[in-house]
Amino acid sequence: MDNLHVKYKASVEACLRAYAATEYCAASCLKEQNLEQMRNCIQLNMEASSVCKTTADLLAMQSPFVFTILTLCAEVCESCAVECEKHEHEHCQETAVLCKHCAEECRLLLS
Repeated sequence: MDNLHVKYKASVEACLRAYAATEYCAASCLKEQNLEQMRNCIQLNMEASSVCKTTADLLAMQSPFVFTILTLCAEVCESCAVECEKHEHEHCQETAVLCKHCAEECRLLLS
């Protein structure tokens, strides 16, 4: 396996973990008592979920558009992590960690 494939594999895995976490977090936030305070978190989780899934798909295909979406994925995941860190819920804290990791993996491929 060449180095590029290994790098892509780590990023795909990070994107898929973030995708699963953001899906779970958005669904969990909808069940919280303080729903009004969770609106931005839910929105960012939905956006991160979508971009993480698409990024993983394009990485797996070795698409020529991958570097464009890696930039977007890193930015959205960083924003989602910042928002999730504002909330004490376990699902938010876990999502923040996984989104940060995804953003780091995306930025590694961009460098």
